[in-house]
Amino acid sequence: MTAYTEAEGQTLRTAVFGAMVLVSTADPGSVDEESYAGIRAMTLLPDDLRAVIAAAPPSLPKGSASDVETGVLAALKDAVEIVNAHDSREVPIFRGAVTEMVRSVAGADGEVAAAEKEMVARIVEALA
Repeated sequence: MTAYTEAEGQTLRTAVFGAMVLVSTADPGSVDEESYAGIRAMTLLPDDLRAVIAAAPPSLPKGSASDVETGVLAALKDAVEIVNAHDSREVPIFRGAVTEMVRSVAGADGEVAAAEKEMVARIVEALA
């Protein structure tokens, strides 16, 4: 297994943190609760991926909310390909961890709004 490049790491960070941001901003809720829920769920990632994602601050796409969403969803698709190229056995773990992260963020305040459900569905679709 080879180490992740800086560009791959940046894509992974954009995908993981961006997915949480998309759900968090889909419906205004308790940002603190949502952040903690996402960070707790990050422990589901394999150690090597968690280390890469924690290695530097994430960089989210710039522009309108639509531009950010498009960029993050593209990063999620790319992230699956990157993980697959390194260790195909980690792909279902990565998909499951990110899905759990965004579901945890959506439900952090005790209820899941329709906008959050729709965003979670788009994220899960991007991971497929």
